[in-house]
Amino acid sequence: MVIVVIAVLATFVAPNLFRNVDDAKVATARAQIESLATALDTYRLDNGRYPTTAQGLGALWQKPMIDPPANWTEPYVRKAVPDDPWGRPYVYEAPGRVNPTGFDLLSYGADGKPGGEGDNADILSWK
Repeated sequence: MVIVVIAVLATFVAPNLFRNVDDAKVATARAQIESLATALDTYRLDNGRYPTTAQGLGALWQKPMIDPPANWTEPYVRKAVPDDPWGRPYVYEAPGRVNPTGFDLLSYGADGKPGGEGDNADILSWK
């Protein structure tokens, strides 16, 4: 009888628990994108431009070997740029397709594919 009660409770609790985990991942991705965008803006102030797509977000952590900027003075983030909460690298393009005078920074969400809804929706630096 006890096992049945635990099983019934688990069927109600588990979906709510997993929904909270998914919400936390989306919130984490948004926060990381905001933090990286701030670091990219600081990089631009020091170097006159954003890192190129080829240099990537790694240019915030280590001085780029490809076309190194003359004024790179420090790491712009405290540690190496993390992957998104689903374990994939953030997508970075500079100049951006959406922001041709700046950069596009995004995560494709839980499914890792462009578009989607809910947890699968893209998380974008410009929205």
